[in-house]
Amino acid sequence: MTGKLYLIPTTLGEETEPLEVMPISVKKVIEEINYYIVENEKSARRFIKKIAPKKPQPNLTIKLIDKYAVEEETQTYLDVCAQGFNVGLLSEAGVPAIADPGASIVKLAHQKNIQVVPLVGPSSILMAMMSSGFNGQNFAFNGYLPIDKGERKRAIKDLERISIDKNQSQIFIETPYRNEKMLADLKAILSPQTNLCIAADITLSSEYIKTMAIKDWKHQQPNLHKRPAIFIIQK
Repeated sequence: MTGKLYLIPTTLGEETEPLEVMPISVKKVIEEINYYIVENEKSARRFIKKIAPKKPQPNLTIKLIDKYAVEEETQTYLDVCAQGFNVGLLSEAGVPAIADPGASIVKLAHQKNIQVVPLVGPSSILMAMMSSGFNGQNFAFNGYLPIDKGERKRAIKDLERISIDKNQSQIFIETPYRNEKMLADLKAILSPQTNLCIAADITLSSEYIKTMAIKDWKHQQPNLHKRPAIFIIQK
């Protein structure tokens, strides 16, 4: 029997106990799987140990799917499935393959006719959208916006225009140490009536989620430095 590819979520921060934010089925799968594809081996081993402390770490085979991974090598990562072994694709934070390099492995699984099994867990993007009060029937995730000042300004104005034209919530993210610069740009570029939701440290004790019009955000300056955050706008 061919093995399966399990898409295994992780917590959004190390202070959160895994079983507080994901079902017991995740623990059961981790206890059974010894082959993993991860973005960072150290943090992956730490998470596996936390959720399954009795699992022998030396038994694990871990392959990396990061910016240094060679495509010719990653194409072999699912070969053990042909031998009947299940493989776990483990995200660095949240769910695999969403704003995560694991999407290429999922694509490979489909090409090899390997069953893909997604497991339930926290997604900062969806949890932010749930909490925003914006249109949950029509939204788009845009990843990172350009770093160049001129290109970023055009991208922000384009997202605002699309939001108006399509009544569509526009979601994007930023590298945590640039969050405060992003907020400053949004305050300066967006219309005063455009609504902005900022969701930071989701599921953690420091969780911050707030939706206001830009005219009101101009009087607010939350501390977002180095805090994982989601930005959503809707006119």
